[in-house]
Amino acid sequence: MRLGDLEFTIVSDGGFRLDGGAMFGVVPKPLWEKRIAPDERNRIQLCMNCVLVRTGGITILVETGAGDKLDAKRRDIYAIGEGPRLLDRLAAHGVKPDHVDIVINTHLHFDHCGWNTRMVDGRGIPTFPNARYVVQLGELEHAKRPNERDQASYMSDNFLPIEAAGQWMLLEGDREIVPGVEVIRVPGHNADMQCVRLSGGGKSAFCFVDLVPTTAHVPFPWIMGYDLYPMQTLENKKRWIPEIARTEALAIFTHDANVPSAYLRQRGDQFEVEPARVD
Repeated sequence: MRLGDLEFTIVSDGGFRLDGGAMFGVVPKPLWEKRIAPDERNRIQLCMNCVLVRTGGITILVETGAGDKLDAKRRDIYAIGEGPRLLDRLAAHGVKPDHVDIVINTHLHFDHCGWNTRMVDGRGIPTFPNARYVVQLGELEHAKRPNERDQASYMSDNFLPIEAAGQWMLLEGDREIVPGVEVIRVPGHNADMQCVRLSGGGKSAFCFVDLVPTTAHVPFPWIMGYDLYPMQTLENKKRWIPEIARTEALAIFTHDANVPSAYLRQRGDQFEVEPARVD
């Protein structure tokens, strides 16, 4: 899809599953299971949608999925299969790891930054050797010292090798990374998650990340139980969902297995989802 001189597409790191109750927080199961049916282990099917951006001769990757470092126990827990993964899909677009100039980590949970690194001879090294990796400083600091509630979401092998290689670009707040690519700090899921806005040619796209992980989470009260600051999530949903609908920006849903991108149409107090393909 083109936005002026900027071109982007969605590239998946494949499917995975998380507990449906955790994904929908206080929403009762009889309601959420009508949107996404759980399996026999109460897990719902999700996806790890990343975004490949090309603009001004620069190649940018937003999100890097879960990577290939999870052990067999975790692969079973999260139902991560053996099908095509992120590097395969980048290759299908003619992008090799050393072609990537910038990696934007919206946050450092394992399902968003796993391909940051790979293990070679028992040592973690950056998967994208020529890239600057962008994250909020506060998020990196928290990832190094997570609390008991979210420590299972962080794997140090995903981010410490980036520090050792000197490839971090650490931010404190909103920033335009290159013309047409902006990161916006949106706390709620955690303290320093950042969403990504792409713009050009009078049009825009907005990566909701875990503010609105799937189209089922568009209603304001449908907030994940994983969120550390749910009232901030609610505040930011009330800010950004109407804004995306008003400006007719394309919404990108990081974890939706069926509708990775859509337009939001406001009907009274409700927002309807109009699926849209990104070619």
